[in-house]
This record gives sequence, C-alpha cells and structure tokens, in this order.
Amino acid sequence: MDIEQKQAEHIDHFVNQASTLKASALWPLIIEATSHPSLFAFSEILSVPTVSELQGTENSLYLDVLRLFAHGTWTDYKNNAGCLPQLVPDQVLKLKQLTVLTLAEVNKVLPYDQLMQELDVSNVRELEDFLINECMYAGIVRGKLDQQRRCFEVQFAAGRDLRPGQLGNMLQTLSNWLATSDNLLVSIQEKIKWADSMSELDKKHRKDVEDRVEEVKKSLSLKKLQTVSRQTMTSEGTRRSTLNLVE
Repeated sequence: MDIEQKQAEHIDHFVNQASTLKASALWPLIIEATSHPSLFAFSEILSVPTVSELQGTENSLYLDVLRLFAHGTWTDYKNNAGCLPQLVPDQVLKLKQLTVLTLAEVNKVLPYDQLMQELDVSNVRELEDFLINECMYAGIVRGKLDQQRRCFEVQFAAGRDLRPGQLGNMLQTLSNWLATSDNLLVSIQEKIKWADSMSELDKKHRKDVEDRVEEVKKSLSLKKLQTVSRQTMTSEGTRRSTLNLVE
C-alpha cells in the first residue's frame, strides 16, 4: 500500500472520529493524530466543524497544535513553546519529519548545517540516521546523502498541507505552467510542420535528381547505340569495298 493510500485511510478515520465528538472532547484525538507515525496531512481534520469550535475555548491550544502540524516546523514550535502544550516524543519526531518536508519544498539540496540547526541535531551521524530511518524509510522523502559536500540531495518529497493564502499562489503557478506548456506545444507543432515541409522538399529534390540521372542514362544509352550503329555501318561499307576490289 503506497503512502497516499495510507494517508487517505488515516485521514478518513480521524475526520470521522472528530465529527462524532464534541469540541471539549477533541484534544486526546488531536494528540493521537499528531502522534500517528503514518499521518502527515491535517487540513481535512482542521476543516471539521467541531474542531473549528475549539477556537476561543479552554482547549484552543490543541487547535493551535493541529495548525502547527499542518503548516509549521520544529523552529515554529520552539519559538512558541510557551503558548503551546508540551509535545510528547512521537509528536516531536513527527514535527521534525514535517520540517524536512517544508525545507524540501524550497530547495532540493539541503546543507547538513541547515538541517542540524533546524532539527536540533548535534552531529552528522545523528542527522544521517534521522534522514534514513525516519524520513526515507518512512517513504516521505527520497534522496542522496552526500558526505563530501555535506548535503542531502532531495529527489522526492511528499507535499504538506497548503498554508492559508498558498492556494492562490499555487493556482497562479499552475496557470503560468499551463501557458508555458501551450506555447511550447505551439513551438513544437511549428517545428514539426517545418520538418515535414523540409522532408517534402528533400523528397522533391531527390526525385528531380533521380529523373535527371535517368535522363542522363537514357541519353548515354542513345549515344552509345548511335555510336555502335555508325561503327556497324562503317564496317559494312568497308567490307563491301573490299569485296568490290577483289572482284
């Protein structure tokens, strides 16, 4: 089962659970969801009406936690730790995994120094173990560890939840990409037409050359035939003259 299918199943489970609970009883479910080892998307849970009702209540901190896991990073948590509940170890691991995904959205080559700072990792060995065991084996990223250049080259990274306002930028990016693709398609079609035209010209030129060759061949054959005929006539005339002299 691939990661997308697993995500969909886990999301459906937590969305269904959240829909049946009152807002005051949601905080254990939020902790469970943000601790789940195979769940990396939370926007659908955030959109559940009862979850939105946490805003302004005594448990609104857990709504902030859910938003943090949907859009934030480990650095965001550290900067706001005084306003948020303390995370359990599984949540810490999950948020650091999500941090790698956020960094991979921006750059496909991630320096070790940047990763160690963002993840609070003290040495390269610990960082590489985290990237291999907690990210690549989990299926959320693929890439190459380059020890000489001290960087992680990202080949694939799972997408995170869209941040507020990010949808418009994404739509604009897709629109620009579509326009570029259309222009490229027109250019390719024009090149195909040009290639077809050149091919037809080449065929015509080849046909003209072949016709000229045939004409030359026929001309040479005719000249050769005329030469042979003249030689034959000359030989016949000489033979007759010789016979007349003999007589």
